[in-house]
Amino acid sequence: MSEKRKPLLGFMGKLPSGPALGNSGKTHCPLCMGLFQAPRLLPCLHTVCTTCLERLEPFSVVDIRGGDSDASSEGSLFQELKPPCLQPQTGILCPVCDAQVDLPMGGVKALTIDHLAMNDVMLESLRGEGQGLVCDLCSDRDVEKRCQTCKANLCHFCCQAHRRQKKTTYHTMVDLKDLKDCSRIGKAILCPAHPAEELRLFCELCDQPVCRDCAVGAHREHPCDFAGNVIHKHGDSVRELLKGTQPRVEALEGALAQVKDTKSALQQRVQAVAADIRTFSEGYIKAVEEHRDGLLKQLEDIRLQQENSLQLQKAQLEQLLADMRTGVEFTEHLLTSGSDLEILITKGVVVERLTKLNQVEYSARPRVNDKICFSPQEKGRCRGYEVYGAINTKEVDPAKCVLQGKDLHRARERQTASFTLLCKDAAGEGMGRGGDNIQVAVVPKDKKDSPVRTIVQDNKDGTYGVSYTPKEPGIYKVLVCVKEQHVQGSPFTVTVRKKHHPHPGVFHCCTFCSSGGQKTARCACGGTMPGGYLGCGHGHKGHPGRPHWSCCGKFSEKSECTWTGGQSTARSVLRTVAL
Repeated sequence: MSEKRKPLLGFMGKLPSGPALGNSGKTHCPLCMGLFQAPRLLPCLHTVCTTCLERLEPFSVVDIRGGDSDASSEGSLFQELKPPCLQPQTGILCPVCDAQVDLPMGGVKALTIDHLAMNDVMLESLRGEGQGLVCDLCSDRDVEKRCQTCKANLCHFCCQAHRRQKKTTYHTMVDLKDLKDCSRIGKAILCPAHPAEELRLFCELCDQPVCRDCAVGAHREHPCDFAGNVIHKHGDSVRELLKGTQPRVEALEGALAQVKDTKSALQQRVQAVAADIRTFSEGYIKAVEEHRDGLLKQLEDIRLQQENSLQLQKAQLEQLLADMRTGVEFTEHLLTSGSDLEILITKGVVVERLTKLNQVEYSARPRVNDKICFSPQEKGRCRGYEVYGAINTKEVDPAKCVLQGKDLHRARERQTASFTLLCKDAAGEGMGRGGDNIQVAVVPKDKKDSPVRTIVQDNKDGTYGVSYTPKEPGIYKVLVCVKEQHVQGSPFTVTVRKKHHPHPGVFHCCTFCSSGGQKTARCACGGTMPGGYLGCGHGHKGHPGRPHWSCCGKFSEKSECTWTGGQSTARSVLRTVAL
């Protein structure tokens, strides 16, 4: 019957090899790296030697399955269900994947034996000329033959004894070297409860293999059958589960491939970005260094230029001083020591020289100053990069600063007024940069403790926009200071008028003309147009003789309305005023 059996692992050929499959087909323990010795299969499907597992440090876990629970497929006999209760239990960590393994009540030795690993170990030992194999009977001598009937490895002495016994006289014996090409030479699996009996039956109720003694003993009333008779049903269930698992394996492979591709792409992208950062940083560093060197060179040029200017001024002053001293000394000597005739003879030359020297213009102040400053907030560009810092030699002079703007001396309530401050240096040249300390205050004349909020906008070019919004009409005092000094024209007053009132009427020639000559149209004087006459002869009372606003009589079309009749006054017809 076993010859007709379909292979249980018909799909294993499709599974990928590698650590994901645990130690299937392996012969060496992942811990001791030697051939498996009594290998145990963990719930995570990794195989480890029994002695290696026993060396692992256990830890305490809580088992709520009941005090007699057993995780081994070869565990104790079927027991009745008991109420769940907390039971102390120990566990270990898989040395391969760190998965938690709850040890059964029997400990490590109660875990499932990996017979596949044992078969692989035996095959490897056979291919190595039997090294490492000892006799199954005496456990002392090297193996020479194998009993194909008993599935036992025997030494020469035990082989002779095996042939002399009546029960085993006709058993088939083969040399180990003839088994090297076999795919399976596993030993018979014996019952853990009856070591002399082989596990040949399967208990459907307990879902575990049993021996003949178990079937007539503890499993007497349980449905048991030969393993060969039930393998198809259980094998098919395993195959179906494998079919459902295979797509997940492929999906995981695809996901892992995507993760690897993404990781590779990420690494490449990181390298590219890192290269961009290095390129940018190197360029930026070079730009900053070049900008720094340029500023230092500019500073050195300024120093040389101003020192030369000072040196030239010094030489000119020294020469003028020397000439003046010479003239003064000669004149004093002439006046104190010379005779009258000598003075009169020399007077012309002396007067001409002293007059010329007195007419020489010179500056008592140095032509340059030491007002050199570094402005780190000013922006610039170098090598295409934005850099900061500039050298400024100009110093703002409040007395030279100028105020400009149409709203400089006038404003209206609740409307924003603005003007501009132009900062200049002592030579009257524009500063060309911002950053100066500007203070502006707008204070009502009758409410000095209620200043108006002002906004100063630095235009970064030496000009500053100032704006404010007065809430009430009246006279206001405006103070503009630079470096705590009043600028030219500060303080000054501003007259804030009431809010602008637009005209509610019509800018026209007269009421009659604007109405198109309607009879119902009535002028402010009370006169009406003759029936049917279109146009106006300007002869009626109250007509000013030129276009005006009908509401207040102002002649300028862009003027402000001064009509005081109230904008809510109802009007049935257009009106003019009697002027």
